Amino acid sequence: MLTCKKELFSLPEGLHYLNCAYMGPLSRQVQEAGIEGVRRKGDPTSITAADFFSDPDGVRRRFARLVNAPDPQRIAIIPAASYGLATVARNLLLRRGQNLVVAHEQFPSNVYSWLRLARERGAEVRTVAPPGDGPGRGEGWNARILEAIDGGTALVALGHVHWADGTRFDLEAIGARTREVGAALVVDGTQSVGALPFDVQRVQPDALVCAGYKWLLGPYGVGAAYFGPRFDGGVPLEENWINREGSEDFSALVQYRDGYQPGALRYDVGERSSPILLPMFAATLDQLLEWTPEGIQEYCWELTAGLVEEVRELGYTMEDDDWRGAHLFGIRTPSGLDPRELQAALAERRVAVSVRGSSLRVSPNVYNDAEDVAALLDVLREVAGRTVHA
Repeated sequence: MLTCKKELFSLPEGLHYLNCAYMGPLSRQVQEAGIEGVRRKGDPTSITAADFFSDPDGVRRRFARLVNAPDPQRIAIIPAASYGLATVARNLLLRRGQNLVVAHEQFPSNVYSWLRLARERGAEVRTVAPPGDGPGRGEGWNARILEAIDGGTALVALGHVHWADGTRFDLEAIGARTREVGAALVVDGTQSVGALPFDVQRVQPDALVCAGYKWLLGPYGVGAAYFGPRFDGGVPLEENWINREGSEDFSALVQYRDGYQPGALRYDVGERSSPILLPMFAATLDQLLEWTPEGIQEYCWELTAGLVEEVRELGYTMEDDDWRGAHLFGIRTPSGLDPRELQAALAERRVAVSVRGSSLRVSPNVYNDAEDVAALLDVLREVAGRTVHA
């Protein structure tokens, strides 16, 4: 079992940061990797032609291990989840009259591409809502998603957990259903990968896209994406020099070639070989591989078990334990209590969480400890008591 890693981070004393779903803090090790990268860029002669390829390949290998992808060449370096999703949209075979399935109140970056694509191709976006907020919500929501997938479905686009309240989607069952009907499964892992186990070989997604600055605890502006065989031979969003065949030979770059680098390397963003961002990304992936998503998930369960039990006794509601993540969960307020009022009270006590939709979103990680949870619970008790006596 993991122990608290707060000493490895530089969060301010007295701040109870339960908001990794907003932005993950950089550990000191990752910060140092960035500072060293800045120094390295200060002397460009220290950056060799080989570094343009070895640094990205190192990140591919690490990310492939994290998500159990068998071939690192199926990993692309992307600047944002939206970039990976736009790559999918550009290469998705979609006919008039087909449908695209998404979850209700899904993160906008995983909706806008599909709305535009549907308008352009004469297709339908099916938005699947949960069956209320009571017991059985997660199970019922998953059942509705499975029911929405039919012979006309071209794509199902989901997160592993819902970004606003942590409801978990059964991607193995949903993936099996998409394969039955020939649809693509596209997963935005930004709010899960790194803290919740994800296995490419079990889920078999056609694409998995992840921004690096949340649960991967990396810098802003870099991420990774897995692209399966469905997208072999596709067209990248940009025609940059480094994703072309033979680009390792700088002296021959003007001998223009039609062919791309193998696998998903064709989908790499331009200037992928950042001497600052990639060493930081590699450093955080090394940490996560040591801690493991399984270890982080177990740590978060143990840390918040008492909180969850008392929260429910106080009249707040949460997703069933079997259908949520421990690293990200929504607390819905009792009737008559505005979640923004609760957020303001938490901010006064330096408890950092987020309001998303109708939920107070709580997202702990390995740098949190019992004091952080106690500070959150104290405010939840106090505000619930005021509501009862109002």
